[in-house]
Amino acid sequence: MSKIRHKEENQFPPQPFAGDTSVGAPEDQDGSFEWIVEPGQSGERIDKYVTESVEDDISRSQIQLWIKQGDVTVNGAAVKPNYKLAANDKVTLVIPDPVEVHIAPEAIPLEIVYEDADIVVVNKPRGMVVHPAPGHYSGTLVNALLYHCRDLSGINGVLRPGIVHRIDKDTSGLLMAAKNDKAHLSLAAQLKAHSVTRKYVAVVHGNVAHDQGTIDAPIGRDSSDRKKYMVTDKNSKRAVTHFIVLERIADYTVLQLKLETGRTHQIRVHMKYIEHPLVGDPMYGRSKGNPIEGQALHAELLGFVHPTSGEYMEFAAELPQDMKHLLDVIKTL
Repeated sequence: MSKIRHKEENQFPPQPFAGDTSVGAPEDQDGSFEWIVEPGQSGERIDKYVTESVEDDISRSQIQLWIKQGDVTVNGAAVKPNYKLAANDKVTLVIPDPVEVHIAPEAIPLEIVYEDADIVVVNKPRGMVVHPAPGHYSGTLVNALLYHCRDLSGINGVLRPGIVHRIDKDTSGLLMAAKNDKAHLSLAAQLKAHSVTRKYVAVVHGNVAHDQGTIDAPIGRDSSDRKKYMVTDKNSKRAVTHFIVLERIADYTVLQLKLETGRTHQIRVHMKYIEHPLVGDPMYGRSKGNPIEGQALHAELLGFVHPTSGEYMEFAAELPQDMKHLLDVIKTL
């Protein structure tokens, strides 16, 4: 079965998917997580299981505290941190509101692409975490935005003020934040409706055979490593990525990718799935021997309807120097 639906053949059948209400979703809007224990995970301690399952970098000691507080339940009941899981147990984590946490504004340089009373668009550098997480409260985009803006939407709470969407730590490029709740709700609705334009540039291993195509393959947790994601029809959500080949250089391809959906690690997982992993990807590709820290992925274009004016706005950010250098290097091969 072809993994890509492309213009010439148009034969890629979408794989089955569980739909947007499936158990195993990365995170619900209210900050809760829910997982169903796989048979192969039977007998694992609850504290270890949750620590490895949560998307953010949260320590095991923090998870143990939440378990003791009753914020983690198994089949609706409180348990102890050493509870041994059984197959098909339903594990739920409701992260408590971090009302006592103070996220300090920090004078971190930001490349502001656009700003008004409602929104701010930032060109995030590679290596910067978007928002704080327990045990990691400084040096993030949120810390920098709080210093720069002083006013951000409170919908996502103390840890993620103004954050409507995010890109991975080691992905560079454009990200929008909301400065008030009205703007936040508007932008979030556009993301949910898949009407936000998001285009990326990536450098991948190998020569992608077709000049353009669509990868329509559902994404869920990796059954062998819950920090990772994979294409699967189990506990998954539909994920669609469109691509155009910009250039083929030696044994590499430069792609423009457009997200139709926005699943965690979507581009990285889809590229691995079609056997063209991102250059430098430490989780899904080959990170050694590359002149770049993190995956060669840049969010180059972001477009949306302004929450107040109703005007469609579109912003672009050129490739960062490290990706330009990467292209220079592979052109000499």
